Amino acid sequence: MKKALFVLLDEYADWEAAYLLSLLNQRDDWQIETVSNLPQVRSIGGLKTMIDLHFSEIDQMHHLLVLIGGNSWDIQDQNLYRMIDEQLSNGLPVAAICGAVDYLAFHGFLEGYRHTGNTRIRWQDFSNYQSPENFVERLAVIDRNLVTANGTAALDFTEFALQLIGDSMIEAKREVDLYRLGFYGYQEKYGSSFGK
Repeated sequence: MKKALFVLLDEYADWEAAYLLSLLNQRDDWQIETVSNLPQVRSIGGLKTMIDLHFSEIDQMHHLLVLIGGNSWDIQDQNLYRMIDEQLSNGLPVAAICGAVDYLAFHGFLEGYRHTGNTRIRWQDFSNYQSPENFVERLAVIDRNLVTANGTAALDFTEFALQLIGDSMIEAKREVDLYRLGFYGYQEKYGSSFGK
């Protein structure tokens, strides 16, 4: 069983997680777990979410680490830092969106990766952000084991995260196109059946 670990901080952006959560959760070979610094968090949309694991309980890497944006990514937590560092250093998949990408920039995790985010202007005072030339003005960017996306890019983020875990570009696009095109647009493009 493969595990996807979703980092949800208080005031997380629930819409950024929704598509990827639902698509992974429908797969028989994937299990979803949530992790945070609090036992319960509330989303920007007002959802109360009970968390599965505390940062301090993470002692292994996962098949996919997902960092969902929100209003609390100015967090300073050694266990969170260690978890991200180990995942990236070992070449394992990490997908970050919105405020979570700001965190990566602040801590120097974007160095050596092509990346995007909400805006690099915000990062110009981050001493650990040394590669603005690698910033790409796109909604989402995939480079090796890292996906980065801005806060308006939940669908592109989901599509690239699916590619990161082994779906082909065609498979990932088709899964996300149901939401991107809507039922009738999807039916026109792919026919009447859903899925792969």
